[in-house]
Amino acid sequence: MTLREVPCGRTVKVAKLAGEGPVRRRIMDMGITKGADIFVRKVAPLGDPVEITVRGYELSVRKADAEMIVVE
Repeated sequence: MTLREVPCGRTVKVAKLAGEGPVRRRIMDMGITKGADIFVRKVAPLGDPVEITVRGYELSVRKADAEMIVVE
């Protein structure tokens, strides 16, 4: 399951990052790394962006980036 498929109000753990190169590096620089807990706060009506809480701060992630984050 990817982060994009997670419903609001649920906490998940990052299993792996599927992106490549600079995109993967940018996601990791935001604090989204393997093993990090992510709480999905809100999802916009059309699914873009997804508002999450990771490592104690709030972050908005684009739908395309959320599809690269595999969670369990």
